Amino acid sequence: MEKNKLFEKIPMTGVKNIIVVASGKGGVGKSTVAANLAIALARNGLKTALVDADIFGPSIPTMFGLEDARPRVESIEGKEVMSPIEKFGIKIISIGFFIDRNQSLIWRGPMASNAVKQLFEDTQWGEVDYMIIDFPPGTSDIQLTTVQKLNLAGAIIVTTPQEIALNDARKASSMFMNPDLKVPILGVVENMSWFTPAAHPEEHYYLFGRGGGAKLAKEYDTNLLCQIPLVLEVGEAAEAGRSVFQQTNKTAVEAFETLAGQVMEATENLKSNIEITK
Repeated sequence: MEKNKLFEKIPMTGVKNIIVVASGKGGVGKSTVAANLAIALARNGLKTALVDADIFGPSIPTMFGLEDARPRVESIEGKEVMSPIEKFGIKIISIGFFIDRNQSLIWRGPMASNAVKQLFEDTQWGEVDYMIIDFPPGTSDIQLTTVQKLNLAGAIIVTTPQEIALNDARKASSMFMNPDLKVPILGVVENMSWFTPAAHPEEHYYLFGRGGGAKLAKEYDTNLLCQIPLVLEVGEAAEAGRSVFQQTNKTAVEAFETLAGQVMEATENLKSNIEITK
């Protein structure tokens, strides 16, 4: 395939800012960050969309309590077009809406890449201020296809403080900095930064180490956007289809409010810098 054809972009008319949430490994809370960032942006009055690009392990339907939801599909000018499911003021699309929750997808890379392209191309998005994309872990076909086919405003790297997570997060970061891709890294989110017992909110226990997110941000000359504590209630809310804003731990709520503010500021600063350099 010719290089110019490979990098031909999908037209996302009406979508202003597309941000990917990525990690080098699973289990660091990337989907939790993507989902609650989208909700926090919507709570700020922004038109927000969320795309679950984790084709082989879609978790967004469960986190939003939408496991039985099915998008409406209609024919427009001879093309089948999907309408995203809406909840918490967010337009949501996921491969999980089209398969049984216990069904495994046994697809090679090209099939998965085509599926993720369809999520973007064949959905009626309308006007969107921020589109958040929940990436699968790693740096494979789905990530490369998305980066090559969309005009991304930037990427957010999610990690936990421990060194093994940082090593994998470095791989994700280096992918975005590849000279052929050049996606700005908006910053790092350190998840599971500490554990605080509900009975002793002033106590912090650093179960996975300390300072890893700041270390990664410094290495890649970017910002530590926020630190999110390990809160049992947040995980329970996600499994029950509730957002972080529907539980009582104020520290977690404040962390996602901070993250939304930081993301809005980072994207605006990038736009300003681009205008200055023109």
